[in-house]
Amino acid sequence: MTTPIHLVAVANRGEIASRVFATCRRLGIETMAVFSDADAELPFVDDADYAARLPGNTPAETYLQGERIVQLVRASGGQAVHPGYGFLSESADFARAVIAGQLVWIGPPPEAIEVMGSKVRAKELMRAAGVPTLEAPEEPTESDLPLLVKASAGGGGRGMRVVRRLEDLDAEVAAAGAEALSAFGDGTVFVEPYVAAGRHVEVQILFDAHGNGVAVGDRDCSLQRRHQKVMEEAPAPGLPDDVRAAMHRAAVEAGRAVDYEGAGTVEFLYDPSTERFWFLEMNTRLQVEHPVTECVTGLDLVALQIGVAEGRTLDDLLPGGVPSPSGHAVEVRLYAEDPASEWQPTAGRLARLDIPADTSFGLLARHGIRVDAGYGSGDVVGTHYDAMLAKVISWGPDRGSALRSLKGALRHARLHGITTNRDLLIAILADRDTLDATMTTSTLEMRLAKEFSDLTPTGDPEFAPFVAAIALASRDAERRVVQQGVPIGWRNVVAQPHRTTFEVAGLDEPVVAEWYAGRDGFRSATDDDIRVIEATSTRVVVERGSFRQSIDVHIDPVSNEVHLDDDSMVRQTLREVPRFTDPADAVASGSLLAPMPGTVVKVVAEVGATVEAGDSVLVLEAMKMQHTVTAPHDGTVTEIHVEPGAQVASGEVLAVVEEHP
Repeated sequence: MTTPIHLVAVANRGEIASRVFATCRRLGIETMAVFSDADAELPFVDDADYAARLPGNTPAETYLQGERIVQLVRASGGQAVHPGYGFLSESADFARAVIAGQLVWIGPPPEAIEVMGSKVRAKELMRAAGVPTLEAPEEPTESDLPLLVKASAGGGGRGMRVVRRLEDLDAEVAAAGAEALSAFGDGTVFVEPYVAAGRHVEVQILFDAHGNGVAVGDRDCSLQRRHQKVMEEAPAPGLPDDVRAAMHRAAVEAGRAVDYEGAGTVEFLYDPSTERFWFLEMNTRLQVEHPVTECVTGLDLVALQIGVAEGRTLDDLLPGGVPSPSGHAVEVRLYAEDPASEWQPTAGRLARLDIPADTSFGLLARHGIRVDAGYGSGDVVGTHYDAMLAKVISWGPDRGSALRSLKGALRHARLHGITTNRDLLIAILADRDTLDATMTTSTLEMRLAKEFSDLTPTGDPEFAPFVAAIALASRDAERRVVQQGVPIGWRNVVAQPHRTTFEVAGLDEPVVAEWYAGRDGFRSATDDDIRVIEATSTRVVVERGSFRQSIDVHIDPVSNEVHLDDDSMVRQTLREVPRFTDPADAVASGSLLAPMPGTVVKVVAEVGATVEAGDSVLVLEAMKMQHTVTAPHDGTVTEIHVEPGAQVASGEVLAVVEEHP
């Protein structure tokens, strides 16, 4: 017997909620969003038919308040709850609360969530079911190194440590346990062999409520940083047919062992050198990377989840069986972070987010780009939640074309206001290991051992300021309401060029652009080869020698930053330096400034303490990661301006360390 669902609430935020809402709209199902104060202006709130506020900003105050969410859904007349992925999506207690509230839970049984939520118990169960598992000896020796310490109750790289020296094992176990306790409320950890050159391959499974289960394709998620996935693709390339079939069988057996229902993912570690694989964990929810499976199968996994929750059988949902994969799909995660600054999360106003796409939150029926974004132009990226801005997915008839189109979409994207990992993603897509499908879970870390400049396209620090200067001059001219006939930058006696000073992102020192303007237009004072063909506040066209360039210009009306894009040589952000500095902007020598907005979680040093260069002074938390602020030189801490729990803005003075003479 089936029970149609008419109203779905999503206990999640951002692109996750928007993704579920998109399917519900296609199915004619009404939707409800829950949102924190920090998220009130984000697109997912408007995407829903109804919305309910969760007072507060932090996850603990809002999206982790399961009982409160159930109350809001019931009060609104909601019928079903979809947990999305992250937050409470793998909380057995939340699933039970939803069911106890007489709501439909669009997810697996709480018992399955509970069992698979403990990696220790899950491995025991998989071992009994005949699924290959990695096992570490109870008393490891040097020959067993390296080892991997993992949190039993969580994932995402938190509570995970690689141990390469036996004497470090106890300390790393303790550190992993403390991090796991903080992140998941459970400090249980376990140790297993570390396969450095393995691949991370996962299998999408789907079970109905009648005991029927199938594997719905596989994905490769090997390119990771600190165990966080960066790129995913389907189907997993280079898998021998017998290994692929064995993985699919093992994944279905894993689901059957816990009486699974709905969509889930079984993750394996695969060693290409031996063609062996081992169970890693099971995610009892939809994965962030599920769009690549949708693109190659044509299946809407959220719709299948809803169908299972309505009581439909796999025969009803997949009358022709699981479609064979068609073509190839690749996904990358666009993050608000700065790879060149030790991957610090970035926050602030996203002046522009414009990625060329054929669809959003939809299936791709042909060669094209899908963008699942949680933010839009003008939105503020805060510090309380994950730093992912969007997922960019490409589908092509083969792997090479999918990689190429994805790289092109990223090159043509307009991302302004905050630093992202876009350039690194482009480099990854062009890297030989990626193109040859020889990447492993350690590939990205090995590449990052080099200077980041090896991975990032370089711009033109002299040309860009000239373009920015004439764009600003053109903007000012367009704003004039009087004397519009006077040429831009006109002078009755031309003696010296105009000089415009800019701070350029990525450069330590300001850059000066020198230029002339008159009835014949603009010209550079330092490069006679530059000929300006057209200049407005949004587009500058120049010729340099025999080559013509069209540079897209975006002058942010809020920050006045100038963003330049031409998809290849120029992609820079510049800020005009005022001719006169406001004294209020000056800070004392030795001031430690907040590198990003965040929350002070610990103050290590005290006023009067003597510190050495590199010593910890305080610790900030932003976007679920901790960042240590250190002393820039040997000296004495003369001022502490914050205390634990304080919210700080980027650039705010946290402390002052007076340098020793």
